[in-house]
Amino acid sequence: MASAAEVDRMVHAAHAAQVEWDQFGGLERAKYLDRAADLFEQHREELFSLCIREAGKTSVDAVLEVREAVDFLRFYASEARRQFAKPISLPGRTGELNELRLHGRGVFAAISPWNFPLAILTGMTAAAVVTGNAVIMKPSDQTPIIAARLMDLLMEAGLPAGVVNLLTGPG
Repeated sequence: MASAAEVDRMVHAAHAAQVEWDQFGGLERAKYLDRAADLFEQHREELFSLCIREAGKTSVDAVLEVREAVDFLRFYASEARRQFAKPISLPGRTGELNELRLHGRGVFAAISPWNFPLAILTGMTAAAVVTGNAVIMKPSDQTPIIAARLMDLLMEAGLPAGVVNLLTGPG
């Protein structure tokens, strides 16, 4: 269970990491999500087992949970390549150049429920991270081990320290 001081440290670490992470750009950030999706697939049996043991999923539901998490990672990576790779041209007067450049906004909290502990937390985290934000993941207090494994896999995929943070605690 995280103390108030640990929460404060996480928020500061996330703020510090976010600015540099946003500068990576959408194409580079998408590569991290693709690597994470590959790792999820490589460790799928372990993830199935965690979903069954910790969240009480049936075998079929555990498979679907992991598949959905992988789908989120791949979908948001694809969207980052489409929307964050280069400026988006906007209509303007003749001779005028108008561009929309999308950037992260800061630190987001991703709070997941117990009943979809991997897929929902992965989806919320992937959406925020790939758009240049840092994330503090707060899993249900009933499923912290699944969230810890998610954190491990994101770190193994190479996300810089502070971009994703795991906060455990009650309620």
